[in-house]
Amino acid sequence: MNSNNLPHLPRLDHIRFFAANLVFLFHFTHYYYLHWSPMIDHPWMGLITEGHTGVGLFFTLSGFLFMLIALHNPFIDYRRFISNRFLRIFPMFLTVFFIATSIGRDNFQPQDILYLFFSNIGKAPTSIHFITGAAWSISIEFTFYLLFPFIGRFACEQGPKYLLKLLLLMLLFKMGAYGVTERSTHMLYSTLVGRFDQFLIGMLAAMLYSRYKEVLLRHGTMILFGAVVMVFLNSTVQARYASFFLANQKQVFWMFWSMLEASGWALFITAWVSAQFKLPKWLDRLMLRGGEISFSFYLMHALIIYLAHEAVGVLTLTGNIIVDGTLTAGSLYVLTWMAASLSYETIEKPFLGFRKKYGKQPQQIS
Repeated sequence: MNSNNLPHLPRLDHIRFFAANLVFLFHFTHYYYLHWSPMIDHPWMGLITEGHTGVGLFFTLSGFLFMLIALHNPFIDYRRFISNRFLRIFPMFLTVFFIATSIGRDNFQPQDILYLFFSNIGKAPTSIHFITGAAWSISIEFTFYLLFPFIGRFACEQGPKYLLKLLLLMLLFKMGAYGVTERSTHMLYSTLVGRFDQFLIGMLAAMLYSRYKEVLLRHGTMILFGAVVMVFLNSTVQARYASFFLANQKQVFWMFWSMLEASGWALFITAWVSAQFKLPKWLDRLMLRGGEISFSFYLMHALIIYLAHEAVGVLTLTGNIIVDGTLTAGSLYVLTWMAASLSYETIEKPFLGFRKKYGKQPQQIS
């Protein structure tokens, strides 16, 4: 997606497309077939059965992108930055929020309006039903936006060591939170305490990318192969030994999980942006469009999955679960793409034109 504050990097849109696809496959597979159960016997399917990792990719990508903007623009106008992020996120999020509060109208309390800013804490209206459940991540994302202009500036002034110190602090905080929380897995999965380090690792990757760009451009394709292996192994190990869906909701692994996950994705992002290969034009255009509508796709896909399941149920056209599942997923994917395109064009896009440039070069600062 084009930005007024950084030259367009099309491959970042590719990554948004990939992240949204992971979350779609994750929710489709569990809603139709696995019913939120672990798949310990098939850990090699971890990228799908633990496909919530797509959210970690989104978070890591946000840190990477905004750190690149901070490096490109030493001064960030805080007011304009927050205004831009509000225009980018809240039109679609408010739509989902009002759907959620309408669904739960009989139990709505006036104070529930505060869940606009804490959409994943307590009994948030958006978390009551599957069709609006994906909105849980929005408040974490927006809290990062509130903090980023300060953290980005400090990182530019002090270098990567500042981010490394913050990561150490976050690990200490998580160790303490793990010790006193009975359902620590869910807490670390769904709160800023458990996720903030993913934004920081994305920021750190952007700083390293900026510093070693020439080396990365020469070896990007080889690094990409290593990144894919690392991401695959991370999801495989989690699916086998520390699935989010295990009955035991207090696992030591989860204190380090978000850092491991984000490190794999940070390497993947850096390598994908650096790798010197060309995609077929049709695939490039498809992925660019997918990245453009990825936010609507992310927030709309559960609604389409639910409606199709209620209307048709689980298809058994051939009797082969793999074939039938693939046909079903493909059909729902097309429907979700259509719904997301409609949502993007009517709800998101009209507001994007109101965004303003918030970054300034040194010569522009008076």
